[in-house]
Amino acid sequence: MVAVALSSPPPPLLRLPPHAPSLMSSLPLPRLRPLRLGRRHLSSLAAVAAAVRQDSATWIQAPLTLVAPASPDASLFHVSIDVSDAPDLATAHIAPGQYLQLRLPAASKPAFLAIASPPALAAARGEFEFLVKRVAGSTTDLLCGLRRGDVVELSAVMGTGFEVERMSPPDAFPTVLIFATGSGISPIRSLIESGINANKRSDVRLYYGARNLQRMAYQDRFKVWESSGVKIVPVLSQPDDRWKGEQGYVQAAFSRAKQVLNPSSTGAVLCGHKQMIKDVTTVLVADGVPKDKILKNF
Repeated sequence: MVAVALSSPPPPLLRLPPHAPSLMSSLPLPRLRPLRLGRRHLSSLAAVAAAVRQDSATWIQAPLTLVAPASPDASLFHVSIDVSDAPDLATAHIAPGQYLQLRLPAASKPAFLAIASPPALAAARGEFEFLVKRVAGSTTDLLCGLRRGDVVELSAVMGTGFEVERMSPPDAFPTVLIFATGSGISPIRSLIESGINANKRSDVRLYYGARNLQRMAYQDRFKVWESSGVKIVPVLSQPDDRWKGEQGYVQAAFSRAKQVLNPSSTGAVLCGHKQMIKDVTTVLVADGVPKDKILKNF
């Protein structure tokens, strides 16, 4: 081993007298100005926080069991997903109106989907059913192009769903008015098929709006829903000449009909276009329906 000698010893450490003033304490310190964030910065921080929460969320892989058109013009699709290998996810669906996120490897962001099937279906068969609106270039567009057996990723079930207990017992709320437009009928199907005791109420009406019959889903279920005590009122905004039913928008059709005999014992459920929800809520409240008895999804 070769030893290397220093040419000169290192300088001694500088030692100050015990009572000597510190150099740092003798220098004036700069005043720090409080950091102020504008709305743009706060929004950016909120977006980052949301992305972190989303990335840290638990995603469950599940196979598709059905992908098929749900409307004659194929603007809406039936999508069923097998969640039998994720029992905790299946049993988390406890109320109509709940939803979850679905993501695909090829999609830039997940899609929020309301669960269309009643909670009993997930409990009995380990399956979720959805009504998906196909929007070009979106995650749902990619989803509707998949096939049985393809695997997607699902988030946890979200939301509390429709608080139907606000309209209980049935004899205290004999009138329940339901409003849906477009794919907003998805959680309404879950509501009706979960059982809202329509046969124990005197007046349960569903005002369901779509552009035309080519864009109206669940027409094959209308008879079943009506047999359970729900009166179906389809409303078409752009019907053909053969249509003899209600025309225009849902809110206008309801305003023409009204027939709310006792507003204080009336409940309502709304899901769909924001303008429809706003307009119908205004009409209901003006008629005297209590605000806490008007249930809205999302």
